[in-house]
Amino acid sequence: MATATGSSGVVKIAVDGGSVAVVGEVRSFSIETSADTIEDSVVGDSARTYKAGLESSTVSIECYWDGSDAPQLVLDGRADIDFEIYPTGTGSGEKYYSGGGIVTSKSINTSFDGMVEASFSIQVSGAVTEATG
Repeated sequence: MATATGSSGVVKIAVDGGSVAVVGEVRSFSIETSADTIEDSVVGDSARTYKAGLESSTVSIECYWDGSDAPQLVLDGRADIDFEIYPTGTGSGEKYYSGGGIVTSKSINTSFDGMVEASFSIQVSGAVTEATG
């Protein structure tokens, strides 16, 4: 299996139902998925047993703040958005992940000797879909 670097990654965002556009100045991004478990142990079992429960996902985006970048400006708290995330770029045959969700946090940070940075968190509503471009 080949490894890849993240330097070609792309994040696209749109207001729910709109056309996705590339978010500018992205430094890093992540998709985290977790699943609940439901205990189904009964009297007489010698060890606990579980069933798979519901899955949930969050998307995090870190970038340099650009107040003229329309996709960054869409990422306000409570915004209902669609996303496409391409970990290794948008070329033919590249895997990407898509879905929709609600922006749950937006943070803009700066220091006197650094860049203005922004971070965004999105609570995915429904499943994250994996596809190939």
